[in-house]
Amino acid sequence: MGFKFTKKLCFKRIIKRVLWNFLALFSLLVFADKSIVAQDDFVDIRTRIPSIVIDMRYASTNNFTGKKIYDTAACFLRANVADRLARVQKRLSKKGYGLKIWDAYRPKSAQKILWKATPKKLRRYVANPKKGSKHSRGAAVDITLVDSLGNECTMPTGFDDFSIKARTHNMNHSKEAIMHREILHQAMNREGFLSIRGEWWHFNDPDWRSYPLSDIPLSQLAAQNN
Repeated sequence: MGFKFTKKLCFKRIIKRVLWNFLALFSLLVFADKSIVAQDDFVDIRTRIPSIVIDMRYASTNNFTGKKIYDTAACFLRANVADRLARVQKRLSKKGYGLKIWDAYRPKSAQKILWKATPKKLRRYVANPKKGSKHSRGAAVDITLVDSLGNECTMPTGFDDFSIKARTHNMNHSKEAIMHREILHQAMNREGFLSIRGEWWHFNDPDWRSYPLSDIPLSQLAAQNN
């Protein structure tokens, strides 16, 4: 009797373990599949917003490091993020304005290069590559406002100004600069983008957590989209 009970108990444990292993494997496959889909979810921003002005600063030496960080000036974002930004462009165009993009998707390897090129006293403004940047998720943009002819509007500061002047709510600027900043932020916020305190030009997609960090080279994405 005792032998039969022990045999049944062992059999139940084996079945339970097999079921747990099956569920674990199934979950792994499901999440892996989502990750693969997300990795392939990048789009060239020009396909979503043909009228946008692109000036990828880290693809040139015209940035605070004075070094070229990217291997191409291609501009990519996650599809849903790009679509959200397209709605911002449409909203602004009705007022005679548009967007100029300074930075978008940034591969993890490029984030490491940027981190190393950043002076230590300024590293608090740059995401540590060990943690990862929202740019590396394809879910963050650095942008400014332009007029109907594509000329940059007067703003509080230039790109990557690491001073108190760049803070989102700093009011020690001309009325024109403050007005343009408000026009940009209102348009972005109404479409769901999140601003940050220290950089008036930086915005995160509200769903940034749903996108994994990526290291697909910009040149590879550009080649795939040609």
